[in-house]
Amino acid sequence: MRVLSLFDGMSCGQIALRQLGIKVDTYYASEVDKFAIAQTMLNFPDTIQLGDVRNIDARTLGHIDLLLGGSPCQSFSFAGKRAGMSTKQNEEIYTLERYLELKQAGFEFEGQSYLFWEYVRILQELRESNPDVYFLLENVEMGKKWEKVLSEAIGLQGVHINSALVSAQIRKRIYWTNIRTARTLLGDCYTDIPQPEDRGILLRDILEDDADVDEKYYLSDEVVQKLLEHKRRNAEAGNGFGAVFHSGGGEDART
Repeated sequence: MRVLSLFDGMSCGQIALRQLGIKVDTYYASEVDKFAIAQTMLNFPDTIQLGDVRNIDARTLGHIDLLLGGSPCQSFSFAGKRAGMSTKQNEEIYTLERYLELKQAGFEFEGQSYLFWEYVRILQELRESNPDVYFLLENVEMGKKWEKVLSEAIGLQGVHINSALVSAQIRKRIYWTNIRTARTLLGDCYTDIPQPEDRGILLRDILEDDADVDEKYYLSDEVVQKLLEHKRRNAEAGNGFGAVFHSGGGEDART
């Protein structure tokens, strides 16, 4: 298998493929954070680093079997400004064609969530060599308007999965993939990945028993109060975002 991973981070894609027992012959990675790259190269020294996603010409890579990526989510997240994909002049971008026009003209973009369009561009380029290339894209839960834009660009509807089912963290995400698909009665294609079984993992299940932890790893009282205030504001706004805090142990909390 030949794999291209965009926004590769510490290469969790390789970790997952290894755990699945899938042999990877070539793994290309696009990442710009030097610390993430260093961690990847420590664990997977054969990784071929390609640098900035904006500078990749996927046509030069030949046949790719699987495209992975989790494009930046800050401008979509309920925790952020929710500016979506736009220029600094506040023009919202709804198509790959318009994004490429603006990029060519030298426009600057707000935040980093616009890099989703680089994922779509590269997917189209890969299809020139392999029309049946598999892809997996992940992003945060977002407003319906932007979810529709992403789904139409990718060509199918994503599946919503909360990682609280398999971890101690509430982490609601959307996954778009053609690895397993189905169609609605109206013929619309959607990602047909089933919901994972709830493992019932709680915070107490992952806490270390050793209480001798350096104080620099603890949140200050000031930061905790800011998080609680942030949770209260979002609860009042009705978006459901925010960590769960329990004083006096918090053993059953999911954060």
